[in-house]
Amino acid sequence: FHKDGFLVLEQFFSTEECDSMRSQIQRIVAEMEVPLHCRTAFSTREEEQLQAQGSSDYFLTSGDKIRFFFEKGVLDEKGNFLIPKEKSVSKIGHALHAYDPVFKQITHSPKVQELGRKLGLERPVVVQSMYIFKSLLAVTPHQDATFLHTEPLGRILGFWIALEDATQENGCLWFIPGSHTNGITRRMVRAASGASTCVEFVGSEPAYDDKQFIPLPISKGGLILIHGEVVHKSELNSSESSRHAFTFHVMEAKGTTWSKENWLQPTPELPFPSLYT
Repeated sequence: FHKDGFLVLEQFFSTEECDSMRSQIQRIVAEMEVPLHCRTAFSTREEEQLQAQGSSDYFLTSGDKIRFFFEKGVLDEKGNFLIPKEKSVSKIGHALHAYDPVFKQITHSPKVQELGRKLGLERPVVVQSMYIFKSLLAVTPHQDATFLHTEPLGRILGFWIALEDATQENGCLWFIPGSHTNGITRRMVRAASGASTCVEFVGSEPAYDDKQFIPLPISKGGLILIHGEVVHKSELNSSESSRHAFTFHVMEAKGTTWSKENWLQPTPELPFPSLYT
């Protein structure tokens, strides 16, 4: 993990644990009622992020709620679904770990806590969580610390759980080994009041050489640990099968300052909960 910036742990979660998360998300989607004006398409491209998410209070205030973000092209101009709603969702975020009993239990499970201790985390707190459907969308190369900035750097850790086999065909993750040692070149920050969007990017993402990336296929139940500064991406899902995943981010809170410019902020209703409780 320290050398490459990521670590693959196969069979970390059981089939039953994965199936319980998938069943729970089916229930959540079945009961999903999203106000028309809140129907936000999720995007990983910078210009679209700024427009679709940056101008949306729905996104900016989702850190302490369970909210829904949709694939492009699944809503008509009035915000009605063009396809079945269970196939329209791109991701659900960002506080499943706090408000849903199934995902809370997984996030704070004894084996996750033990792993945190093995990594030397003294006061880890959970800052966000997401359920990712990966129907189609490619995710452009990025570093998680671009969106979750800390002083000093190196305090953000992602836990990425495959709820189905993740293959090169259905959009597994790709990494540049060792790229977590070069800092970050770009940040997404809250824009000044009065700006046309609520967030903006400072700095720029360098052009990465595709040949540097290696694929990390992983079986259902596997866990990938992701350093906050390692460069990673996923390609389009070109298969007929989905690639569901649950992911959450942890910050070592000891001696760390969470940037007040981050889009995601703790709230009185939901201070970042300790991983060890």
